[in-house]
Amino acid sequence: MLKDLVAKNRSYRRFFEDEKISSDQIKEWIDLARLGASGRNAQTIKYKIVLSDKMRDNVFQQLAWAGYLQDWAGPEKGERPTAYVVMINDEGLGKNYFSDDGIAVQNLLLGAVESGYGGCIIHAFKKKELSELLKIEEGFSIIQVVALGKPKEEVVIEEMKDGDIKYWRDEKGVHHVPKRSIDEIILEEL
Repeated sequence: MLKDLVAKNRSYRRFFEDEKISSDQIKEWIDLARLGASGRNAQTIKYKIVLSDKMRDNVFQQLAWAGYLQDWAGPEKGERPTAYVVMINDEGLGKNYFSDDGIAVQNLLLGAVESGYGGCIIHAFKKKELSELLKIEEGFSIIQVVALGKPKEEVVIEEMKDGDIKYWRDEKGVHHVPKRSIDEIILEEL
């Protein structure tokens, strides 16, 4: 079951925008993030949930989508995320959050996938503008934005060919993601 959830947990970038996610549902996923391991057990990561139409539109304007898809500016109206979770580091608790963000976001997204939703982790954003929009106080810094919604696209995993890591979309809009083989990533068994 875990392998199926992990394989299904892709970077979804197009959603059924009219299928809303409740605040309670998102809080359940954030609780999964909260329960994960934390370096030094410092638990420095905090969250802002963005659900309102106006704020979602404003956040959307601060994001960059799918760098390898040069001819695509991001999801169109009707295909945009129905929610965002903004991960924020509380620097008063520690400036170094180690790998806590990766653990937390994976737990959050696995919960979303298990519930029939999906998301995309976004590191490409206008930091100053998004911080002002979300009223991020001094001593706090945005780590990443997680776009969430009911996926409106199919994402498939492909065997990587010739070391080409770039994802792509075919003529039917199916999103293909190349992955290195297990033999390539295991260096040695001792």
